Amino acid sequence: MADRKGKVRRIKRGPPAGSSAHQGSEEESDGISFPRSQDHFERFNRLIDWELEDEMVAVEERLRKWGRDRLVKNGITLFDLDGKNDGWLFGERIVKLFTREETLPRHRFRHGDIVTLSRHNPLKEKVIEGTVLSRSRKFIRIVVNEQPAKIRTDTWRLDRGANRVAHDRMAAALESLFGDENSTMLRELFYGQVRDMDESAARPANLGGIQKRLVAQASHTGNLNSSQSEAFAKAMQYRLSLIQGPPGTGKTHTAVRILAAWARNGAGPILAVADSNVAVDNLLEGLLNQGVKAIRLGQPVKVRESLRDATMAAQMAEHHLREDVDTIIGLNEGAMRRLPSLKGKEKGLAHRDINKGWKEVRRIENQMRDDILEHAQVICATCVGAGHLLLDSRRFPLVLLDEATQATEPASLIPLTKGARHLVLVGDHHQLPPTVISRRAEEEGLSRSLFERLIALGAPSTMLTTQYRMHPVIREWPSERFYQGRLEDGITAADRPAPAGFVWPNWDAPVAFIPVEGSEDTSPDGASKQNMDEAGLAVRVVDMLLSGGDLTPHDIGVVTPYSGQVRLLNDLFEGAGGREENEPYHGLEIKTVDGYQGREKDVIVLSSVRANEAGEMGFLTDRRRLNVAITRARRGLIVLGHPRTLRNDSSWASWCDWASERGLEAYHVLHM
Repeated sequence: MADRKGKVRRIKRGPPAGSSAHQGSEEESDGISFPRSQDHFERFNRLIDWELEDEMVAVEERLRKWGRDRLVKNGITLFDLDGKNDGWLFGERIVKLFTREETLPRHRFRHGDIVTLSRHNPLKEKVIEGTVLSRSRKFIRIVVNEQPAKIRTDTWRLDRGANRVAHDRMAAALESLFGDENSTMLRELFYGQVRDMDESAARPANLGGIQKRLVAQASHTGNLNSSQSEAFAKAMQYRLSLIQGPPGTGKTHTAVRILAAWARNGAGPILAVADSNVAVDNLLEGLLNQGVKAIRLGQPVKVRESLRDATMAAQMAEHHLREDVDTIIGLNEGAMRRLPSLKGKEKGLAHRDINKGWKEVRRIENQMRDDILEHAQVICATCVGAGHLLLDSRRFPLVLLDEATQATEPASLIPLTKGARHLVLVGDHHQLPPTVISRRAEEEGLSRSLFERLIALGAPSTMLTTQYRMHPVIREWPSERFYQGRLEDGITAADRPAPAGFVWPNWDAPVAFIPVEGSEDTSPDGASKQNMDEAGLAVRVVDMLLSGGDLTPHDIGVVTPYSGQVRLLNDLFEGAGGREENEPYHGLEIKTVDGYQGREKDVIVLSSVRANEAGEMGFLTDRRRLNVAITRARRGLIVLGHPRTLRNDSSWASWCDWASERGLEAYHVLHM
């Protein structure tokens, strides 16, 4: 087994994720257990209020104080856009915004972003809210919540919006957990109000006859490996179990198998949730492939196109009662056209009939939704999406939460306070924590997930230990540093051959550290960092990789911790030929590390950016960000960095030592 894992010398294993060397035991234990339920309620209510306040203040401050140039440079506002209607998405209007210039300015709007549409000043006008559907170099398409008036006259302005809905649903979940004993049978576990967490969590839930069927299912693990089988068995028997899924260990595959087993044993209705739309789509796709009847809640605009047939909107469009609704709508529209020609009593009766018609439409549509939900085995939604009015009166005794370490605790509670009795949390607290906008809320603990807090309380957890993503050498260091050396390889070096084109220091170990002597700079927006020397070298490295002929741009990811570096890299690759269709770098992905969690590519080129004489590293010192950055690669990992700066952090210093001892430094690339 030791040979299979590879030998790693001089690697000190790091402290627990989320801790830092200067923290004392008092700080680490603070906020872990809540003997008084009220303390939990008050603490998290305060934190989510801060989060919303600080997000609203940041948005308003930008709109009030930033000049046009700065907004454009930051990529958070687009001006002087022409607009036109561009069809429908399941009954919601699509608007296309475009420029008469050759291309839109560089911007940060992505699929699924919440945006506001105004003419000139969103602080002084009634804005229209929308969601980004798609984008190209010349236009951006948005699904709007109301039809913009006179869309083709005058120009439009597009801004990023704040998310009030999430705050309100988290507040409702906290209220429910605190004030309603029936919100979940797991309250005492969440609060840490049990003597023996492990024993209490391992008790079976009160699910009646279903419980026996699930326990009987525990050993029927099919083709799962040993650690996946252990996690599966606990998910059948325990009322609370945690599955830790290090990179490439098949956590979503395991989650789907658990949900499918629950569904086949009649344990409905089941709620399957995750923090992001991408992760929910992955669960949905897996369930549909397993033949499970799954329905996807949420706006179709946020759902992967290939899965939109499984959304509530698409199912309603196909429902056998749809014809009745269309007939009534047709009659109503006809009556409304006749209204101007009617007078007196006739007009009054027509108004009454129209109102009755709309009431009937709402009644039938509610009946359709109920029917669709009743026949679904699994309902899939984001954590925040689970707070939709549609599920208000419904109870879900079985819940699985994927990406549990990326959701804040109040967000996790939205699905869990809908009657949860039997719960599986899937995540990895050694990868990136929840994204929190408010610095004060983050410092007070909003960035600690429920998963991580339950681990600290002693909840039963199973770590998946066989990884199927990385070349064994890429796996070596993160396994030892973050996972007690427990990761094993489900693939061999022969399954992950070193890509041609790039001259690897050791062709049997496709990892390269290129020491770059350049220096960092503040990005033009003043809010991030960039490094021109590393960015220029990244373009050369990608060209080398493509010259080998066994990779396309789709196989390569360029990753960096800093959004400023992402923008610089975008500009350089644009200047070197472009990434649009039929251009040489089409398919190349350039993202922040945080935007790459859960993703993988054949080769990752990582630009670490920081290079300064003071040894300042900013958030590069978060070991979880380093772990995510270097575990995205399947066949090759190339790191660009300034060794003297990087060695100011213990985890980066350890990685640099490992690369040096392994003979993986690639000085030669600088002179090619």
